[in-house]
Amino acid sequence: MDYIKQSLSDEEELIHVARFHWMYNVSAVFNLIFGIALCIGIIIFALRFQPIMFGEIPKDLGFVDQVRVLHPGVKILSFFVFLMGVLKFAQMMIIKATTEIGVTDIRLVYKRGLVARAVGEINIDRIEGVNVLQGVLGRIFGYGRVMVRGMGVGEVVLPSIEQPIRFKKAIEKARSTAKKKNMGQPPAP
Repeated sequence: MDYIKQSLSDEEELIHVARFHWMYNVSAVFNLIFGIALCIGIIIFALRFQPIMFGEIPKDLGFVDQVRVLHPGVKILSFFVFLMGVLKFAQMMIIKATTEIGVTDIRLVYKRGLVARAVGEINIDRIEGVNVLQGVLGRIFGYGRVMVRGMGVGEVVLPSIEQPIRFKKAIEKARSTAKKKNMGQPPAP
């Protein structure tokens, strides 16, 4: 949330900050577990069918020694499957750590990126509509995606966040605050 706080103007007020739901962490950990399980599955499958494909493995060896004498292609394949699970987990955690979503009384801010920064901002008065996208699990556990339609911007679909209805209400509150501010100001010449 450093970017949003740093980019606030003097008269701007932060209304709501969105956070990733814990289910996002579960899916990231599931990727890691799936990579490890698939790696182990490949090794066990290869140990079972090694005699048919590549030759006999002595039965008096321990599990680790049996893995050592496996065909190098099997070991490389299982390592890459494991690595893909770890990399997907790391990618999801980096996205979570480097994404900021917030609503101020002037704009909606969506910042992402670790090294390179990509910031999307929509003025609150330019927002045409806000839709909440929730599946069955999202309804049960209280998370979902928010799609914001803006004039001249198109649609911005935010990642899964906790309490998307509350986020939508924060945008509506910011829109009503902006309308009140605009009514109190004299028209521009």
